[in-house]
Amino acid sequence: MLETFVQSFRVKNAYRVNTFIYALKQIPLIGKVLKDALYGNYALKLLGTMVSLVIEILTIFLGKFLYVLIMVFTLLNLFKSDHASTFVHILFFLTWIGALMNTYMFNPTKDKYYAMFTLRMDAKKYTLSNYYYMMLKVIVGFLPFTCIFGLLCNVPIWICLMIPFFIAAAKILLNVYFLNKYQKTGMITDENHPVKGIWVWVIICLFIAYGCPYFGFLLPLSVSGILMLLIIIAGLFSISYLQKFSSYREIYKLILTNDNMNVASYNTSQLSKENVLKRIDVDTKITSQKHGYAYFNDLFVKRHSNLLLKSAKKISFVIIGIIFVMALILYLIPEFATKTNQILMVMLPYFVFIMYCINRGQEVAQAMFMNCDHSMLTYGFYREPKVILNLFKERLKSVIFINLLPAFVLATGLVFLLFITGGTTQWIDYPILFFSILAMSIFFSVHHLVLYYLLQPYNANSETKSGTYGIANGLTYLFCYYMLKIRIPIFTFGCLTILFSILYCLISLFLVYRYAPKTFHLKN
Repeated sequence: MLETFVQSFRVKNAYRVNTFIYALKQIPLIGKVLKDALYGNYALKLLGTMVSLVIEILTIFLGKFLYVLIMVFTLLNLFKSDHASTFVHILFFLTWIGALMNTYMFNPTKDKYYAMFTLRMDAKKYTLSNYYYMMLKVIVGFLPFTCIFGLLCNVPIWICLMIPFFIAAAKILLNVYFLNKYQKTGMITDENHPVKGIWVWVIICLFIAYGCPYFGFLLPLSVSGILMLLIIIAGLFSISYLQKFSSYREIYKLILTNDNMNVASYNTSQLSKENVLKRIDVDTKITSQKHGYAYFNDLFVKRHSNLLLKSAKKISFVIIGIIFVMALILYLIPEFATKTNQILMVMLPYFVFIMYCINRGQEVAQAMFMNCDHSMLTYGFYREPKVILNLFKERLKSVIFINLLPAFVLATGLVFLLFITGGTTQWIDYPILFFSILAMSIFFSVHHLVLYYLLQPYNANSETKSGTYGIANGLTYLFCYYMLKIRIPIFTFGCLTILFSILYCLISLFLVYRYAPKTFHLKN
């Protein structure tokens, strides 16, 4: 088993190194300097290996640190209950969500496909050796942070040491349950296609984890400790089932299919394409009163309304529901209003990340390529500057309109909550708050569409071939995530946001008009 693990680790490392070199080749200027022969260059491969090791270390520690810090430790001040009991209580129930959503064993990934079906490694040895390694990473990764943050909350050291082993044991128990379920019913668990019942379980666990402590109901430390110990013992005994189970190859034949895990590309999978196709309205009666490129774009939007408009409407209804619940809580618990008002007055930067998450710009661009540009870009007339620029203008109006719907609802809701929680001493904060949310929405709409036109990342097989596009999206995410840590008054941040959005949009539109006719084509 150890030999199989070493071989599989080498395969994974080789894939990461080659991916790193390929990504370097996609960056402008650098890509022109690097040659294909450099895939065999020792120095570059050594650099890629170092990057791979850094990634491996980050996967062990960074995610666990952020998880304990953000999901547990920083939220403790919201509860009046004892911090030690609350810390353990929240972690206990969040663990069951993580065990259910991140099984590791039932996650379809490329390295599993290459190892078991390309290199034909022994499925059982490969699965178990890599799974045990993942459990070791869980224990090692969580151990320092459960101890550090736990001790800061006065959690007994023996419970702090036990939590990482409990998390690993919970994952083992659920995987044993899923394997046993497959043996009895033939039904397989797939992380890419979670059943609807899972979301009910997630909601219940979230409510118990955060709702119960808020109302003063939580597991005593002694009870939590005993339960964790029992689960660890059960997990140790369950390892024997993992060893006896012999149908791992059968399971992965069901999971590692082209429809579920596209071997060609992580970013634009065949599954995504099929899901998009299912949501297209092919009714031939759909028409438009517009003309020219506006007619062409209007037909696209109407036929994809199930994918584009309905998604925005659902998000809007969810936001309305959240605002309603918040208003109800404020009515039932008036003392909560002051704290909420203080948060709203300085947490406008937080909504940059929220607007990034709910904006459909990237999804719209992907739909445009899969169901329109994928075919049209093969025609010469479609790549002419006049066609590209006129269609870009029509598409931009549509994308902005789609994203403004949930943005308008959120902006209105925030102004409403600010007003009922005590308001502000400066009346200008209300319109600034409202229009800054709309400005964020317009910014992301422009940003995603401009990136698509300037860096058009896909080739004829819908594979992502632009490392620059991935880097740009990654930097966008990091910037938005960083905004979660910023606390600035509404007026200051709102004005800066509106001004930045206007300048960014003007510059981006100029770049599109200047360079899109040269860059908007199928990648090789």
